[in-house]
Amino acid sequence: MDKNFDRVKRPVAFADKKAVLYFIDGFVKDEIMEKILEFLMKIKKDGMIAGMTDTKAFADAFIPYVEVDVTADTQEIITMVLSGAIALLIDGFPEAIIIDARTYPTRSIEEPDSDRVLRGSHDGFVETMVFNTALLRRRIRDPRLIVEIVRVGKKSRTDIAICYLESKADPSFVEKIKTKLNALDVDSLTLGHESLAESLIHQRWYNPFPKVRYTERPDSAAASVYEGKILLMVDNSPSAMILPTSIFDFVQETDDFYFPPFTGTYLRLTRIAIFLLTIFLTPVWYLLIQNPSWIPPWLDFIKVAEPNTIPIIFQLLLVELAIDGLKLASLNTPSPLASSFSVIGGLILGEFAVKAQWLVPEVILYMAFVAIANFTQPSFELGYAFKFIRVFLLIATAVFNLWGFLIGLAICILLVCFNKTVEGKSYLYPLLPFNGKELKKMFIRKRLRGTDE
Repeated sequence: MDKNFDRVKRPVAFADKKAVLYFIDGFVKDEIMEKILEFLMKIKKDGMIAGMTDTKAFADAFIPYVEVDVTADTQEIITMVLSGAIALLIDGFPEAIIIDARTYPTRSIEEPDSDRVLRGSHDGFVETMVFNTALLRRRIRDPRLIVEIVRVGKKSRTDIAICYLESKADPSFVEKIKTKLNALDVDSLTLGHESLAESLIHQRWYNPFPKVRYTERPDSAAASVYEGKILLMVDNSPSAMILPTSIFDFVQETDDFYFPPFTGTYLRLTRIAIFLLTIFLTPVWYLLIQNPSWIPPWLDFIKVAEPNTIPIIFQLLLVELAIDGLKLASLNTPSPLASSFSVIGGLILGEFAVKAQWLVPEVILYMAFVAIANFTQPSFELGYAFKFIRVFLLIATAVFNLWGFLIGLAICILLVCFNKTVEGKSYLYPLLPFNGKELKKMFIRKRLRGTDE
């Protein structure tokens, strides 16, 4: 205790008994401590308190707080105190009384920057897990909503909440997730959800397609729970992991359901078309540029008007790297300057690159579209999966021309086909195995029917 200024030991005496309170300064409010001490000091020495040895009975009678528990497990006491709870040890009682009066520092509940909507709620998850579960329960007032907690990490003892709807989620998958979480042998989850995903999910290094979907929106998380998904919430992380996830789950977005079905369907189909364009636009364009005789007259405008000495493939790869460089630079730029820096930086670099004959205007045009189109969906993991596939197709096309493009395309399709969800099912469900009703729902936003009309 003497080596840590924020670990507090507060001895007290009441009714001829000695006691001590252990807690972490900063997690416990002064007002709560004053109330607890006030009630302890008011306990009088009488026959009931003199002969009492039952810790639970004492806590029920004399500790006026909502969340109170008793335990004799030393490790559990230490973990709870380090988590922010108060431990009360009283001479003559065999167990410690745990008073869960912790209050974590937190930021305001505001809409996440990476997942905004035009309509609907504008709240978002924060780093305090109990607030996140409250936001979820506010939307799912069903007694079958289960929120279980486990601790992972021998040193960090990180709290992880498993959220699912008992009537919807697959019981065998729920048990599988619990078993995996309890079997994890790691020191700490330093990077929150990413550390948990790397420890929990087997991902082949050469397959970039994500098996986990993340959301910082409570409404999106609640909708996933209604569909039978499982949420994993990690304390100190503002995102919820959605399991299991297939490739078609990324097609749907929250905005689709805040608009009428016709508009929602249009947005979804537009998103799918843009997904395909981000992968194939530059490889197909480069393939046609390599083979000018294949370009029909009505597509002559895609030809390079003023070629330079640098091969087009090097220009495309250079811009791919430059876009990531601008992203990294904007992340480390102060917020008031970030947007203007990325726009102005891109314009200046693009203009001077053309004047210096590093790049041709067509490369900048197509790569600018690809860079902007990646933001049509909020999953960074899927965006980089598309990027790696696109770069692979470009390199294969540059080396082997048409055969390289076809072989690269076949390899990409096989990567998707042979990928599995965390549940062990096909990554292409409901296409494989085929489920026409569910597949139709992925492409068409259906009307919610509340009557027999």
